[in-house]
Amino acid sequence: KKTFTEVQTERSEQAERTVLIKCPPKLNEKKLLQYLSTHGNIKSHFFFENRGIHALIEFSEKNSIASLQDAIEIPSAAEHHVVPFKSRLFTFTLKNPVRQAAEETPLHLSPQSHIPVKELIHKLCLADSVSSQMYILLNEYQLTEENIRLRFLACSLVRDFARAYFPDSTVKPFGSSVNTFGKLGCDVDMFLDFRVTEKHATAMKKGPFEMEYQMKKLPSERLATQKILSVIGDCLDNFGPGCTGVQKILNARCPLVKFSHQPTGFQCDLSVSNSIAIKSSELLYIYGSLDPRVRALVFSVRCWARVHGLTNSVPGTWITNFSLTMMVMFFLQKRSPPIIPTLDQLKELADQKDKLVIGGRDCSFVSDLRKIKLTKNTETVDVLLGEFFEYFGNFDFRKNSINLRKGKEVNKPESSPLYIWNPFEQDLNISKNVNQPQLEKFVAMARESAWILQKEDKAQRMINKEPWGLAALLIPFGKSNPSKMKNRVKGIGSETIRSLLDSLKLNNASSIQKAVGK
Repeated sequence: KKTFTEVQTERSEQAERTVLIKCPPKLNEKKLLQYLSTHGNIKSHFFFENRGIHALIEFSEKNSIASLQDAIEIPSAAEHHVVPFKSRLFTFTLKNPVRQAAEETPLHLSPQSHIPVKELIHKLCLADSVSSQMYILLNEYQLTEENIRLRFLACSLVRDFARAYFPDSTVKPFGSSVNTFGKLGCDVDMFLDFRVTEKHATAMKKGPFEMEYQMKKLPSERLATQKILSVIGDCLDNFGPGCTGVQKILNARCPLVKFSHQPTGFQCDLSVSNSIAIKSSELLYIYGSLDPRVRALVFSVRCWARVHGLTNSVPGTWITNFSLTMMVMFFLQKRSPPIIPTLDQLKELADQKDKLVIGGRDCSFVSDLRKIKLTKNTETVDVLLGEFFEYFGNFDFRKNSINLRKGKEVNKPESSPLYIWNPFEQDLNISKNVNQPQLEKFVAMARESAWILQKEDKAQRMINKEPWGLAALLIPFGKSNPSKMKNRVKGIGSETIRSLLDSLKLNNASSIQKAVGK
């Protein structure tokens, strides 16, 4: 298995040799490829649907793209005046539509979204075991090879803009696009990286002179980040083909530019070098690569959480997918024997090239997967799913926090309902946003799910043509068995009700005070 950095480098280079072509609806694939081959050897290609048919074409050599660009015209400005930025996004039309359309061949289109939950449940019911169901879900929801390549291409196209100002910069994806836990349809988090420039500086230390660039100086790194993102955001908004809905969110804790990249169909978030976020992506990549059960369990738990409204695509007081993934990792560290190592154990395996300190924080851990011993744990993935719900359905959240660095519960340093230590910034709680009612809802759903997996009669449910196993967990519980649900989780909601009443009292009290004040 390749290291995280090797995979990223390989995919970034692949993206630089790639173009994206909007094609006519009726097309002869062979003739298109023959025409493009006159500019260089085509290494790979695929077609997909996104507001029309598109073709992603990867050439063997980068200079083939320059040859193709030389042969392509600037659109005529009869109706609109165009911004003459020559990107790697092209539109192909037929010169003789009637005759050429008659020669069309059926195209295989690569799916870029996952199937609806209803369709998924039907597929799961045809499986022969809960384990099989979990791997079917993984297969349906995980990022495909084609989708990953599109993500890297989106980053590479944004990099073309950034290099107009910063020639040595790169734009790379991080988070779910690269950590092996991304779901089809998830956003593309990308960051603008200037570290290539820093490497050049170390190579110029020889000779009798100190040489350095004259550069604009600003009072803080944050201000520099805001200015850079502001300019790149304007650039994408004004000149970027297919870049729409550009929002500059520069006063956030981590300043970013949000935009929709219509040619690839992705919602994108662009930030500036976020080294700790990259290390988190690499850590999850390692965990996801060590054992196939890890990803199967995460995907099942996250799909379950989304169905029951425990997670949401908009920010709020609910558990995030990242927090949920970290809870699964912690659970797998706690198995006997453990299925994945703790972060401290990975740090012990690190060699000199793995050593990394960011902002005074030690972010070192081994990057070579071959150095990590595989687990002797043989539990099946369906057993792990039931045990996950059992474990967190009975976890003492009032007292304990979750620490992946040590792989054990530790006393909470403060009173947040859910406390998950950031693996690298140990003074941060990655689940600080979660409130008590949301945590109690998670515990209630976990207990109900553990009960269903333990007690259900699979054979009887199959005879009755009812969803069973994982499929039964992907139906909102209130719809199928509201009275049973109430009995099993009796008492859990009392704290929720109490906290809601308290908050109502506080709101009423404050509104009365305001009224009195007036």
